Amino acid sequence: MATTPREGSLEAPTRHPLGQNNPDFYNEDKLYEELERVYDICHGCRRCVSLCNSFPTLFDLVDESDTMEVDGVAKKDFWKVVEHCYLCDLCYLVKCPYVPPHEWDVDFPHLMLRAKAIAFKKGQVKLRDKIITSTDKIGKLASIPIVVNVVNAINKNEHTRALLEDSLGIHHDAKLPEYHSKTLSKRTANHKTDLSQVQSTKKTTGKVAIFGTCYGEYNEPHLGEDLLKVFEHNGIPIMVIPNTQCCGMPKLELGDLDAVDVLKSHNIPLMAQLVDEGWDIISPVPSCTLQFKQELPLMYPEDRQVIKVQQAMFDPFEYLMLRHKENLLNIDFKNSPGKVTYHVACHQRVQKIGLKTKELLALIEGTEISVIERCSGHDGTYTFKKEFHDTAMKICRPVVNRVKKDEPDVYTSDCPMAGHHISAGLDDGSDSVHPITLLKQAYGL
Repeated sequence: MATTPREGSLEAPTRHPLGQNNPDFYNEDKLYEELERVYDICHGCRRCVSLCNSFPTLFDLVDESDTMEVDGVAKKDFWKVVEHCYLCDLCYLVKCPYVPPHEWDVDFPHLMLRAKAIAFKKGQVKLRDKIITSTDKIGKLASIPIVVNVVNAINKNEHTRALLEDSLGIHHDAKLPEYHSKTLSKRTANHKTDLSQVQSTKKTTGKVAIFGTCYGEYNEPHLGEDLLKVFEHNGIPIMVIPNTQCCGMPKLELGDLDAVDVLKSHNIPLMAQLVDEGWDIISPVPSCTLQFKQELPLMYPEDRQVIKVQQAMFDPFEYLMLRHKENLLNIDFKNSPGKVTYHVACHQRVQKIGLKTKELLALIEGTEISVIERCSGHDGTYTFKKEFHDTAMKICRPVVNRVKKDEPDVYTSDCPMAGHHISAGLDDGSDSVHPITLLKQAYGL
């Protein structure tokens, strides 16, 4: 007996594996069929119009076409929608009523990823995009002691930035991250982990290994240092995993799935071995955490080591709040950050862990927290690109306006890049402070 299609779903989203090894994955004709099918569903709903620029772009294309339907949009213009997707996953996990188990089976982000992968295979990717997603290579070069000062100076000089825009298409106003010659690995090389007193809980082993991330290694090594101090202050033995490489999220967003596979083959065995030895794993950057929690398991659902790492991967504040439930969190705070405006990073929201950062900061007496659950617009490498920077700043404007309205003592985001993007929008000389640094300061460390 035929059933009437449901108008949306009330069930929790489920997800299929990416299926990059399926022969049809790289079939361009089948891609266009699926793009047209999904675009038509999105056009009929339009619930996601307030998220990224993919959806306004799609709806404008439809509304300006002769038919005012998806069939009136030129196939070549389908790519205008793809290029604005930065795989935040909010449409899938927060907004879309047609994701599985609904029979329409919409997975917009992974469809965009499939399109990006096909474009990459065909060589339709700019040299700039290949360069700026090669984070380890850039970081190693830029952090050389003699080179680092030159790189940082170039990134701040208006004349050299104009040249970067002309030559590579990196927007002259985009706030580029600083590099440090004293990387996280160097700063923590002599760190000693005391394993004499390990207290496990129902969901935590009680000893933690930090996946430092390429950003944490080269751009903000103090984040890893602050994690060490905070976790040790809570009686948790902690170490930085040596010899890791980029998690692969930048290459994933580019569609370079072969590069993702290479990085996975390097990182996962290192991390799986630590899990076997009883270590939990955390990361200071939500995108990197999500890569191991979600994206790699969806790419490699049969890889036992990938699943092992997935099950041992935690957001730092998620981990600390799990400890708090067992009365193992130190709540003897010395200082309050005061009035805090807290931006929830997109890649943290889709981890489905709740507002753990806000919950922990709220434990600090005298702290008032205002929460912003809206995209900052930074979105990996999106804001650096000449053609997208203005759109990225436009997406950020409502967040900036909220911060201005709140007039906080400090503003913060779990994504350090999002935090700095907000500061670029404010343009008042202030800068964000990462929540883990706020926590360190609250402890008086």
